[in-house]
Amino acid sequence: MEYLTGQYNYWVVIILMMIGFYIVISHGNLVKKLIGLNIFQVSVFILYISMAYVRGGTAPIDAAEYSLYASPLPHVLILTAIVVGVATTSLGLALVVRIYRAFGTIEESQLSHVEEDD
Repeated sequence: MEYLTGQYNYWVVIILMMIGFYIVISHGNLVKKLIGLNIFQVSVFILYISMAYVRGGTAPIDAAEYSLYASPLPHVLILTAIVVGVATTSLGLALVVRIYRAFGTIEESQLSHVEEDD
């Protein structure tokens, strides 16, 4: 039981992934789908940051008093992923605005009927 409670951060990741995935597949609103994708994306960020954590480790500084180091590479990759995620979200929202202006709706079910009518 102690092993399961000691890994709470991974449980948070799994719960956030499932919440984001559920939002994406269950809602027809395009904005809600983007929110679900962002929640899923944040769970992946938390997963990578959790795996990169080294208990008792420090930044890689060349000093005699430090012997255990944490790699900065996962944190740098996550910073890059956050920037890409913000850009992707802004592009997705811009597309949703264009879809709304063109078709008057952002509901997936109504958009499929619009395509069938053309």
